[in-house]
Amino acid sequence: MQNAGADRAGSDISSPEEVQQQLEHILSSPEFRLPERARRFLEFVVTETLAGHRDYLKAFTIAQAVFGRDASFDAQQDPCVRIEAGRLRRELEHYYLTAGAADRVIITIPRGGYAPVFEVRQGAVPADMPQTGQSAALLPSGDDAQQIPPTAGRRSRDKTDRRVSRPRHWLAAGGAMVMITAAAAALQYARPFDTGNEISSGAVGRPIIVVERFESASGSGVASDISQGITDDIIEKLVPFNDIVVAAVLPRNRDGQLSSQPIYALQGSIRMEGETLRSTARLVRRADGTVIWANNYDADMKVQGLLQTQASLAEDIATAVARPFGVIFQADTANIAGNADAFSCILSYYSYRSEMTPQAQEAAKSCLRHAAEKMPDDSNIAAFLSLTYLDEFRFPYQLNTKPTAATLAIAKELAERAVRLDPKNARALQALMLANFFGNDPTEAMRAGEAAYASNSNDTEVAGEYGLRLAMSGKWDRGCELISDAVGKNAGPQGYYEVGMALCAFMRGDTQAAELWSRMSDLNYNPMHRLVLLSILGTLGKSAEAKEQIDWIEARSPALILNVRREVVRRLARIEDQERFFAGLKAAGLPVQNDPPAN
Repeated sequence: MQNAGADRAGSDISSPEEVQQQLEHILSSPEFRLPERARRFLEFVVTETLAGHRDYLKAFTIAQAVFGRDASFDAQQDPCVRIEAGRLRRELEHYYLTAGAADRVIITIPRGGYAPVFEVRQGAVPADMPQTGQSAALLPSGDDAQQIPPTAGRRSRDKTDRRVSRPRHWLAAGGAMVMITAAAAALQYARPFDTGNEISSGAVGRPIIVVERFESASGSGVASDISQGITDDIIEKLVPFNDIVVAAVLPRNRDGQLSSQPIYALQGSIRMEGETLRSTARLVRRADGTVIWANNYDADMKVQGLLQTQASLAEDIATAVARPFGVIFQADTANIAGNADAFSCILSYYSYRSEMTPQAQEAAKSCLRHAAEKMPDDSNIAAFLSLTYLDEFRFPYQLNTKPTAATLAIAKELAERAVRLDPKNARALQALMLANFFGNDPTEAMRAGEAAYASNSNDTEVAGEYGLRLAMSGKWDRGCELISDAVGKNAGPQGYYEVGMALCAFMRGDTQAAELWSRMSDLNYNPMHRLVLLSILGTLGKSAEAKEQIDWIEARSPALILNVRREVVRRLARIEDQERFFAGLKAAGLPVQNDPPAN
């Protein structure tokens, strides 16, 4: 029989034990890559649903049970639960596209709420029985499936969201796939190839995304026009991402053979349902047919109108596909060892920034140096090498580096060269912004940051870093808006920009939200993250918790304590912001250099 909590699961789920077993299977999988807090989130909502407490799962109760918030929590002012739920949905999607591709029980958290839905893959066997094969279809949620209220604007739906009454196909990595048969549209290339569809020298080494025309599933003339329009818009939005090459047909070399570069096909479809425009999109690695990313999007055309809705969906899809630290830059990291081509070195950089160890940084720097020697006119290589040197200033206590004026001069020269080679390269302009920022030239730093953001506002790395520099220069409103937008778009590395949100809340006096954002950041990514939390805890008067952070810093990064004032002044431009930060540190019990020692 079915349990009350799993009433949407489908008739094949006979007991809560099967759902509980699937939960444990997910949590123990190496492909489920979320921190402990997100794991508690998933465990809490599944357990409460199985216990029949579905209606109890609101942002307020989750904030209290999982995040430890008190009765003053306001979901409108503090989006922590919504953001964490979004991450959880994306990670569940990743799990079911990889390790869970053949799992019998599917656990999803549909948008619009936090209550999970349990479904069964048709033809699959229970997890405690041998797997003899896998089915591509899932059961629908049932007639009593949760109804998600219409929203005012567009929303994205995870691939595992089953809110329609007919079965959909499960796009499993290495499994059966639904492939679009529409021919590629005859569109212009980004960073044009040579005659025909041949790769140009400037495009060699970068991953190629072939954008196929989105299929019209509605059959109407309007839908057909939209499918062409959204395809054009996606290409337009992808073009500014210098890390990739965008094409509308398969590129070939001078011998007529397919390029040996990594090639991905971006496929999708659109359909009209009343005033709702629904789009599916997926990214397929052509070498083996693996679907490495998939998502669904809904948009209400009454809000923005047809053209703006189409452009907004295209922006969402392009950003999800091409953003730094995104799927393309995670998919092939296992193949970079020993390579020194442009793409491998860029993968090495993203891998290092996610890992954040001195060994990974040195490996990325070495790769980029060799690539710069072979390709001195490659703007991207110069930009990434500049960023690698600049990281010695951004993360000295994590990477155990001693930044010098000579290092900064090398980084700035590389950034300037990258901009000369390609004045519209957002990554090059980002590097120039940081070089000027740490060179104590805020005016030029903001000018370069503004140009980088204007070049590609959909680049989450550019938006986040520019937002951080704006905020720390004292323009908190505009800077925090950009940081928040970057976090909302899942900017990476994971847990990096949340510390910016913590500073934003701290400087506006909302110390409770500041603490929550700080704890949502990756505290082990950079000792400076713990310094931010320490100042917040001191302001809140949480002496015992502050002492834990001081002990950690003293044990792992004692040099930071000796240089606290210098590091804070280097980052926070306004005196009032510095003093607020120092006051929190002093209240926490951390002596700040140049202050008399306590008796």
